Amino acid sequence: MKSKLVALLVASSAFGLTSTATFAQVAGTQPIGVSVEVSTAIIDGWSIKKSVLNKPVVNEQGERVGVVNDIIVAPDKSVSFAIIAASKFLGVARHDVAIPIEQLDVKDGKFVLAGATKDAIKALPEFQYNKVKTTPTPRAQFNQH
Repeated sequence: MKSKLVALLVASSAFGLTSTATFAQVAGTQPIGVSVEVSTAIIDGWSIKKSVLNKPVVNEQGERVGVVNDIIVAPDKSVSFAIIAASKFLGVARHDVAIPIEQLDVKDGKFVLAGATKDAIKALPEFQYNKVKTTPTPRAQFNQH
């Protein structure tokens, strides 16, 4: 199930970032978008906004330990971390932590973080957005492109 979660998150994050080299070129036109195969994968995939963001994260006992607040996409287009926000308590600011995507599972339609508790999430180092680039790196700067 974890590999399916990772595959679906990668498919959704790759939308619009894939190569258009599979399209036949027609004189006077420039194809934009994705191939039929990729669009089928998108249809079968998940919308990060609709299916992942702001969804609760529970432990094996079904206790809510946080909420998926963000997804971090690495420069190679892989989904690397989920940013989990510990629930707010009595107006106290939330505590965001980075959890490797491989540690999340899906069971009965819920995101499960094995062994997690609210206290364990709060004890993790806080994730700081100021360390994340605000603008994606241009494709030309990667050797594989």
